[in-house]
Amino acid sequence: MTTPSDDAARPVPVRVVLPADPVLGQPEQDVVARLWRRRQTETNWMYLVGLPSYRDLEDGRVEAAEYRVWVRAPGHVRPVDGVDYDQVPTETLPPASVVREVLGERRPSGWVLAKVREGRGARGVLHAPDCEEAPQGAALLPMERALDVAENPGTRLCTLCGCAQELTPLLSGFDHIGDS
Repeated sequence: MTTPSDDAARPVPVRVVLPADPVLGQPEQDVVARLWRRRQTETNWMYLVGLPSYRDLEDGRVEAAEYRVWVRAPGHVRPVDGVDYDQVPTETLPPASVVREVLGERRPSGWVLAKVREGRGARGVLHAPDCEEAPQGAALLPMERALDVAENPGTRLCTLCGCAQELTPLLSGFDHIGDS
């Protein structure tokens, strides 16, 4: 559910916990700030708070300002007694699907080829698109094209990203898996 934007909402006071500074010997401190928005993520709540600050003007004067930052709740914020937080614009994410919870994030589909040498007898390494060794901006190869490229004797399958583990059974058939 999304409620009115920042322009329509009136901020409410909230206490922001500033971290301790062991170098200066300062303990944690609470500062009253303005709470603009709340957002629920998959793991916690984030609050958009406006901390009081100052800014320099071009003519050399200094004026009061507000520095807005997202902080984790409840670790970095505390309520102010007597303040109603029901009207704060709040975004909640829909619950994660059971499939995503069990399997985790999906890898991008397709495969990419990193060319090691051009010309006849070209050599290359086939990678998953999210592999740290994959070339940036390379064209995604669909499964059928990736298998054709993988059959080339000059092509190696990356073991870092799991390309070799995923494509080898498709190239060799599944019967050899139980042999080892």
